[in-house]
Amino acid sequence: MISVAENLDAMADTAVHKAQELHAPARMLVSSMLAGAFIAVGEVLLVVAVSPLVEGHSRWARLVEGGVFPLALTVVMFAGAQLFTSNVMVMLIGALTGRTGVRDLLGSWGFSLVGNLAGAFAFGAMVHASGVISSPQAHAMLAELVHGKQALSGGELFWRGVLCNFLVCLAVWMFGGASGDGARTVVLWLPVLVFVAIGFEHCVANMAVYALAVFDGSAGLAGLARNLAFVAPATSSAVACWSRSPTGSSAAAPGEPTTRGPGQGGPQPNQITSVTKSSRRAVSAR
Repeated sequence: MISVAENLDAMADTAVHKAQELHAPARMLVSSMLAGAFIAVGEVLLVVAVSPLVEGHSRWARLVEGGVFPLALTVVMFAGAQLFTSNVMVMLIGALTGRTGVRDLLGSWGFSLVGNLAGAFAFGAMVHASGVISSPQAHAMLAELVHGKQALSGGELFWRGVLCNFLVCLAVWMFGGASGDGARTVVLWLPVLVFVAIGFEHCVANMAVYALAVFDGSAGLAGLARNLAFVAPATSSAVACWSRSPTGSSAAAPGEPTTRGPGQGGPQPNQITSVTKSSRRAVSAR
């Protein structure tokens, strides 16, 4: 387990790395598409595994949903793809520490959001063609998921998005601070299980759900656009609040120097300490 200061420094380093990747837009777009596809894998698994339970009105259906979906974020983190929801946190920390700029932040957010959407739809098209969710149970559950989201008001979507990404930030934060792949997997799994089982709104997961539903004929693009209009801004709002909290705060207090990036001067008296090599590897996936 590394310290809070080391974890913050590692995330700031990751933000610098992500900013540098903006100079290779094609590569970053592909990585973002893979992240969208990985999240869609989790949604397909959820529908296939849980739809029989939903049809049988099992009281365990929500808990099983939460138990299987965290596979998606686990794959994203260990494979190192560009996921919008985690990029929002990492790039905001980079900006607050002075290691990256607003242009880097907006570029990373934009590329990852568009790439995640493209990847979710590309994977959804392949899943639809494969017929793996063509069973009546899967059709019914997919329609129920989409209709449930469409029934929510804008305010409900927004606050569910805020609460969801608060937990996603917590998962990514603990992933960076944990030691060993087993511990990192567990700390990713638990917060994601909670937000799925409760019913919070994750914008990239919603891209995947709507992609499957659009190809299935259960939803239209207008429904996705409305959902993202409320849930995507909630993502950045949640991260802004989290990054200013005592645990996640990455901005220097008044009168304190910020961590400086390469070429911005030498170490400052109160500068955050350097992170160990193992912890750098732990957060490099972000």
